[in-house]
Amino acid sequence: MKIKLGKVHVNTGDGHGKTTTSLGVAMRAIGHGYKVCMIQFLKGRKNIGEYLIQKRLMPNFVLYQFGSKNFIVNNKNKKKDTNNVLKGLEFADNIMKKKLYNIIILDEINVAVDLNLINEQTLLNFIENHRNKGVEIILTGRNAKEKIIEVADIVTDMKKVKHYYDQGVAARKGVEY
Repeated sequence: MKIKLGKVHVNTGDGHGKTTTSLGVAMRAIGHGYKVCMIQFLKGRKNIGEYLIQKRLMPNFVLYQFGSKNFIVNNKNKKKDTNNVLKGLEFADNIMKKKLYNIIILDEINVAVDLNLINEQTLLNFIENHRNKGVEIILTGRNAKEKIIEVADIVTDMKKVKHYYDQGVAARKGVEY
């Protein structure tokens, strides 16, 4: 029996593990010979684990970044950040049309919508245009909008119960990035 891809996943919430969960799906898929493309919307650093691992996993895993070197947490460079996010979504749209990959991860896209870097309707249109067409779509990032959650096929809400960040422990290489 051939597996039909094309579902929409949302990993959201204030807890740890949204991107990590999407990477877990990616590793499982790669184990079965699938090809995965991760597009990062608010990240642009090259020293993060998911960026570094692509050299070892190519051609089954590739990552493209459309963010700055610092994770975007405010609208200090809103025009530039908005342009980067729009370029990233246009890139994702082209990849989806070409069907080069079995899974596409739109990393931190929910935050881009929450920060008003792109319109929620733009993301809803992307989902509507590409769902159930043979490519699994995974959206990550906190504060996923209700309409995005409604149209998704699977939604996981990561809830923070306790995190060492709250005690001042910084992100650790190989664990958080």
